[in-house]
Amino acid sequence: MRSRNDPNNIRLYYLLVMKGAPETILEKCSTIFIDGKDIKINDFWKNQFQRANLELGSLGERVLGFCDLRLPTNKYPKDYQFDPEKMNFPLENLRFLGLMSMIDPPRAAVPEAVAKCRSAGIKVIMITGDHPITAKAIARAVGIISEESETIEDISQRLNILIENVNPLDAKACVVHGNNLKDMTSSQLDYILNNHKEIVFARTSPQQKLIIVEGCQRQGAIVAVTGDGVNDSPALKKADIGVAMGIAGSDVSKQAADMILLDDNFASIVTGVEEGRLIFDNLKKSIAYTLTSNIPEITPFLIYLTTDTPLALGTITILCIDLGTDMIPAISLAYEKGENDIMKRRPRDPKHDRLVNQR
Repeated sequence: MRSRNDPNNIRLYYLLVMKGAPETILEKCSTIFIDGKDIKINDFWKNQFQRANLELGSLGERVLGFCDLRLPTNKYPKDYQFDPEKMNFPLENLRFLGLMSMIDPPRAAVPEAVAKCRSAGIKVIMITGDHPITAKAIARAVGIISEESETIEDISQRLNILIENVNPLDAKACVVHGNNLKDMTSSQLDYILNNHKEIVFARTSPQQKLIIVEGCQRQGAIVAVTGDGVNDSPALKKADIGVAMGIAGSDVSKQAADMILLDDNFASIVTGVEEGRLIFDNLKKSIAYTLTSNIPEITPFLIYLTTDTPLALGTITILCIDLGTDMIPAISLAYEKGENDIMKRRPRDPKHDRLVNQR
């Protein structure tokens, strides 16, 4: 809210200004500002708006809508107290001003990081507040939706048939609108997560991010989720690994997270996964080596205790073996470089593939 001078009148008045998702802004407007005149919004202007919004969104640009309303001074005097919580101001019959698009290109390292995730068996799901068209374009640009994959809408357009006539299982990719997610049951969400490899959730709220995390966990997946706002805290806490942004993240999200990205770069998460796999592999190697050397050393001692057989290896000899020959190889295994296929394996099963198992 702000007050300004009317050029034709010295009296002050309040001007309500609003920005947000274009389709939401347009719903609150009854007129549109064209060539200095207020024109009533009809089907023609709605179609023009839809065409411009989709055209900008398909380029991967983030689009905002703007509107305003001059508040009458008899209802909103100079000392009027506006309350955003009670919303004691009009939210309809506003004047639509136009659209503004912004280019927010993904980091150069993101496509490669997404490709690494795919080869490593990690499913990357995009959750955004952008328009579905914009979200889909960005997802294709970074590889979350691959070039050969089609959504239900793509198949419908290619075959020139109604969306209702498309078999959902034919679509490898899926773009879900937040309004549709709001009305979904748990089983419907599970169906999408199970039957689509490439998924984008658009126009979602932070609360819906929590629903998506819970859905992924119902599939038995280990879920890592990123967030930067205060409202992302429930999802960060619920996830197996909550990742907060170190630069753009709020203090609340950082406290709720398990890990903080100092550079706010998605590629750093993939690097962390690679380092984690390397550490796990090297620990297994070190444990295997230690067991193979310790078992022959402890066996003569156990025989000595149970059968009174003379001790084959003295304590000094065992210490010399451990300090002289075992320690250096065991330490060197901890600094072993990763195998060539370390990011081409499927994720391990934490219930069965442990540091020490029957193998």
